[in-house]
Amino acid sequence: MIIADEAIPGNHPTVQLCHGSSFLCTFNLDTLYSSGVAIVLTLLVGLGVAYALRRRRAGKPSRLQMVLEMLLGYTRNQIRDSVGDDGATFILPIAATIFIFILIANWMDFFPLVQPFEPANADVNLTIAMAIVVILIVQWYSVHVLGWKGYFRRFTKPFEAGRTVRILFTPLNVIEEVAKPISLALRLFGNIFGGLVMVYLLTLAFHAFAGSGPVLTTISPLWVILLVVWKLFDVFLIGTIQAFIFMLLTIIYFGMAREGLEEEHHAAPAHNPA
Repeated sequence: MIIADEAIPGNHPTVQLCHGSSFLCTFNLDTLYSSGVAIVLTLLVGLGVAYALRRRRAGKPSRLQMVLEMLLGYTRNQIRDSVGDDGATFILPIAATIFIFILIANWMDFFPLVQPFEPANADVNLTIAMAIVVILIVQWYSVHVLGWKGYFRRFTKPFEAGRTVRILFTPLNVIEEVAKPISLALRLFGNIFGGLVMVYLLTLAFHAFAGSGPVLTTISPLWVILLVVWKLFDVFLIGTIQAFIFMLLTIIYFGMAREGLEEEHHAAPAHNPA
């Protein structure tokens, strides 16, 4: 059963796939479509990267290859600064995939999308899902690197403080860990959804001011130009920045997952979870 909603930011046409709980069985149709398109485009970009790297090995460089190498090299350097060389092989594909997917999903908003296609990241359900997946992988990585003892010890920061102080700080450290996916999701959602709301309000203001007739005919071309300029700023600048921030915070969280590794003085080096 499909339920149609008004074309207002925050309203989503939904599809119910079963007769059980509405929380578990109801999905936002526009988010499924838009994220599906973004996933397919992300896969195509990944295949393009693989092809470009193959051409590099064959001695046929190109401009696209140079751009891809620059982006991947920058991401690899960020990972090495935050995590180290031993984690770069595992984290780089995750960080790069997140960046490309969010970037494509945000850039799709430049086109005049209509239902059932809307910017995927304007749905808080999607951003929360991505954030939860990232944090779960980070927790697994922390256990893999530190072991269970080191993992739980990480929640007793600051390590240099006395036992009493560390006990008092443990609940705060747990709250900080729980808040990570929430802040990660809401930051991306808020910026993308805010752009939709701004376009919606500007459109309402335009119709209220112009009305119909000669005034509408006169200022319509100017309105289109201003809307395109706003979209260029909101989609390509803000959307790119938000994709970069989500990727960068993901890398930082992986770095934080290793906290206490030096203090533990592990005799064996950490294994690379490839």
